[in-house]
Amino acid sequence: MKLLIINGPNINFLGIREKAVYGTQNYDDLLKMIENKAQELDIKVEVFQSNHEGAIIDRIQDAYFDGTEGIVINPGAYTHYSYAIRDALASIQLPKIEIHISDIMTREAFRHVSVTAEVCNEQIKGLGLDGYLVALEHCKAMVEQNANK
Repeated sequence: MKLLIINGPNINFLGIREKAVYGTQNYDDLLKMIENKAQELDIKVEVFQSNHEGAIIDRIQDAYFDGTEGIVINPGAYTHYSYAIRDALASIQLPKIEIHISDIMTREAFRHVSVTAEVCNEQIKGLGLDGYLVALEHCKAMVEQNANK
């Protein structure tokens, strides 16, 4: 099973930016956590990060052709206004989970709206970096459930 994790703008700055919100673990710590969880779940995981909207859209579209079976995406700030990323996610029919490190519903009002959540199967928020691990478990289960239909 091949899952794709897409991280949007500023996720690569974990441990540097707003530590009170995002914690002190850095992006390499996140990558190690994901790698360990993938081994535990016996799945292949690719992690992609970009600060550029078009690159994220290109990677979502590439997932249609490259054998990706599920996507976990943290669109970062694009969550709140990128209809282009929303449309790219809507265009591919595979399990998709939107993830947020913080609880976006308890932050600034503009963060309460997610234009991408409605085209994802699930939204996980406020679990810190552990949310990625939960998302991998849920995404794997969705892929397996679809395969058994």
